[in-house]
Amino acid sequence: MRVLITGGAGFIGAHLAESYLAEGCRVDLLDNLSRGRRDATLSALLARPGARLLERDLTAPDLMEPGGLEGLPADYDLIFHLAAIVGVANVARQPFAVLRDNVALLSGVLELAARQRDLKRLVFASTSEVYAGSAAHLALPVPTPEDVPIALPELAAPRSSYLLSKLYGEAMCRHAGVAFTVVRPHNVYGPRMGLAHVIPELLQRAAAAPEGGRLSVHSPGHSRAFCYISDAVETMTRLAAAPEAAGGVFNLGNQDEEIAMAELARRITACLGRRLTIEHGADTPGSPLRRCPDMTRTLAVTGYRPRVALDEGLRRTADWYAAQVFGAEARAAS
Repeated sequence: MRVLITGGAGFIGAHLAESYLAEGCRVDLLDNLSRGRRDATLSALLARPGARLLERDLTAPDLMEPGGLEGLPADYDLIFHLAAIVGVANVARQPFAVLRDNVALLSGVLELAARQRDLKRLVFASTSEVYAGSAAHLALPVPTPEDVPIALPELAAPRSSYLLSKLYGEAMCRHAGVAFTVVRPHNVYGPRMGLAHVIPELLQRAAAAPEGGRLSVHSPGHSRAFCYISDAVETMTRLAAAPEAAGGVFNLGNQDEEIAMAELARRITACLGRRLTIEHGADTPGSPLRRCPDMTRTLAVTGYRPRVALDEGLRRTADWYAAQVFGAEARAAS
């Protein structure tokens, strides 16, 4: 089987590629490396038989020119579209680019998908942020199923640009004439996810704090449901293979691991063996009070329930960051 993963050098993309390579598939990672990193993980991945990195820019004005779609195979069985401008900080700085580029990226991928001779499925990574407007304006149930009415948020808010680009993308998939599945990831975490996310950010600050010091936590009473990366990948691969998932929208996450941010910080300090006082900071503007997916639909189709408990996932993540990031930072500073 031949698999294409856009954003393949990134966090979820690299773990997904590893899973398919382990099954003997040929995997192309398409990435312009604007966020994906040329690091030891990517080098090891590309050294495996069947793996290939394609440095392309799917926002190029003419996709048929070099750097666009020209020369890409037409025999992919599966395409996973993960490439996007993501992250609250990035979205806040450049909302127009988020709208423009995320739509342009998907447009290019849909054009590529339409050229495939026998594509089994295009899997589009949407976002749990699509529920933000409903949380603000409607009585949103939590855990949240996929079929709740979607309300739009305040369009002038920069943060809205990301969910709008993804919601528009879901509609594009529905009308493009290709076999598709939409997934809405909810707080997927694990090794190599960068530092601009709550778990690695708390890990970094907790590791650097003096013993007996304080660890400040934003939105301490807000809760999220976290899903370890291996569980997210297993769920995605099962959805991509399931005939019942074609044309459907599915939450991607772990509804059994909802936790408040203050408690998350406490678990992280315990994981690191640190004695720190958790200090409650201010709530982040625009952050919903709760976010947790109802996984009933996804479980019914995949038959898979996440297996990595939060404490175990935090330990694995902390060990990786200690070895690959924090230790390297300390060596560089010495």
